[in-house]
Amino acid sequence: MYNMFATGKIDLALIVTDLFVLFFIALILYLRKEDRREGYPLEDDVTGRLEPSGGSLWMAKPKTFKLAFHAHDTTVPNSVRESQDVNARRSGRAPGLPLLPNGDPLLAGVGPGSYAQRPDTPDSLSHGEPKIAPLRVATTFFVERKDVNPVGLTVVGADGVAAGVVTDVWIDRAEYLIRYLEIELKGSGKHVLAPMAMVIVNKGKKLIVVDALLGAQFENIPTLANPDVITMYEEERVTAYFGAGTLYATPSRQEPYL
Repeated sequence: MYNMFATGKIDLALIVTDLFVLFFIALILYLRKEDRREGYPLEDDVTGRLEPSGGSLWMAKPKTFKLAFHAHDTTVPNSVRESQDVNARRSGRAPGLPLLPNGDPLLAGVGPGSYAQRPDTPDSLSHGEPKIAPLRVATTFFVERKDVNPVGLTVVGADGVAAGVVTDVWIDRAEYLIRYLEIELKGSGKHVLAPMAMVIVNKGKKLIVVDALLGAQFENIPTLANPDVITMYEEERVTAYFGAGTLYATPSRQEPYL
């Protein structure tokens, strides 16, 4: 039986519903403030004018993140704008239209070749050693004997042209994965890295196939400052080059699919 003495004329179900709605509104406001920690203030797509941040109701209070093994901490949100200039031109005046790269599209840093300005320091393990390293440095690791060892195999591009030979394997010491293949380029002898996720190991023909690039385009892959260490910024640049190749390696890749 309904207890009038406990609740009187108060509708508990309605109160609970109202409290949930208020909580949900507060949650949305909180999440919208938190997702504005980076990349703000916004920039107008056409004019380049900076949009206002929206005030304290919409913008989260600055928070400092202490980064392990880095020389400085990061406080966001802030008014610092990235100094990187986009090496591209607008394809039209309407907002949202794609950018067209200038010069070598694989190095323009736009579209699938865009990259973030990550710290120019290596990603580290908990005790400070670089997480990603070649097998010549990470001597306690090895390629499983049941798998094909890519070292010594020829690398070819999407056009079947040989670009070079794999000389080493770069592994992720935290995840126990192969992250990159080190390639000595044919002719120049330059050493570059290819992301393992972008290569196909042809076990039958004993080849490493990279569909993202043509054979001649391996020459411009960004190189490392230290031959035994890759920084997070260098990872962005290397991966972005191969990403750009998926669209810009040949003119036909930029045409619409039928």
